[in-house]
Amino acid sequence: MAEQPSLIKSIVKKGIVGIVIGGILVGVAIALHFPPIFQGMFFGYAMLGAAVFILLDAPSLKPIGGVKAVMALVVFYAVLSVVYIGGASNLPQYDPEDEKGKIEKLLKAKRAASEQGKAEELLARAKALSEKADTIMARLQAVGEGAAAEAPAGEGGAKPAGVPAAAGDLVALGKEQWNLQECYNCHKLFGEGGKKRGPELDNIGNLLKPEELRQKVLEPQSWMAEGFEKEYEKKKMPDKYKELMEEKEVDALVAFLSTLKNPAVNTPKPIKKK
Repeated sequence: MAEQPSLIKSIVKKGIVGIVIGGILVGVAIALHFPPIFQGMFFGYAMLGAAVFILLDAPSLKPIGGVKAVMALVVFYAVLSVVYIGGASNLPQYDPEDEKGKIEKLLKAKRAASEQGKAEELLARAKALSEKADTIMARLQAVGEGAAAEAPAGEGGAKPAGVPAAAGDLVALGKEQWNLQECYNCHKLFGEGGKKRGPELDNIGNLLKPEELRQKVLEPQSWMAEGFEKEYEKKKMPDKYKELMEEKEVDALVAFLSTLKNPAVNTPKPIKKK
C-alpha cells in the first residue's frame, strides 16, 4: 500500500516538471516562429519524457503468460496503431499533384518569357518608347489642348499613346508574376484575394516609387505598412523573392505595381524602416 502514495507523488512531481519543460519548449518555439504543429510536438515530447520517468518508478506488473499474454500484446499494438494513425492523419499531408502544379506554374512563366525574346531587349524597347512618348506629350502640352487635338496621327494612323506597347507588355508580365508568386494570398487587389496578412495595394503606385517597390520586394523588412506592426515583427512577408525571381521578373512586377494608383482605396502608408 505504501507503493501507491509513492507512485501518485511521483506522477504529480514529474508531471509538473514535464509541463514546465514543455512550456519552456513551446515558448522557445514561438519566439523562433515555429509553426503551431511543431509547438505541439515539442510539448508532447516533454510530456512523453515525463511519462517514461514516471514508468521507471512504477511497481512491477505481475508476470502473465499463455492466452492472456497474447491478448495483452494484441491490445497493446492495436492501441499503439490507433494512436499513430490518428496522429499522422492530423499532420499536414504531402500532395505531389499540388507541388507539381506549383512547379508547372513557374515553368510556364519561364517559357512565356523565352518566347517573347530577351528581357533586356524588351526593357530597352520600353525605355526608348517611354522617352519618345514623354517627348511627344511635352510638345502637345506646350502647343495647348487645341493644338494637341489637331496633332497628326502617328505611324499606322494611330495617335501617340500615353503608355507604349512594350511598356504595356511589361505590365502584363508583371501581373502574371503577381499571380505566379501568389501575392494574392496576403494582399487584396481589385477587391479580390488577401487574408489580412498584408495591406491592400490598389494605391501603392502613388505611395512608393519604383525603386522603393523593388526594395520592398527584395528586402521585405525595408518598409512597413502603417497598422501592420505585428505582421512586420513576425516577418509575414517572406524573404525569398531575391532567390526565387529573376531580375526581369522583378522588373515586370515593379512595373505592374507602379500602375496601381487608385486613391479610392485606403492603401496604408508605407513607413521606411531600413
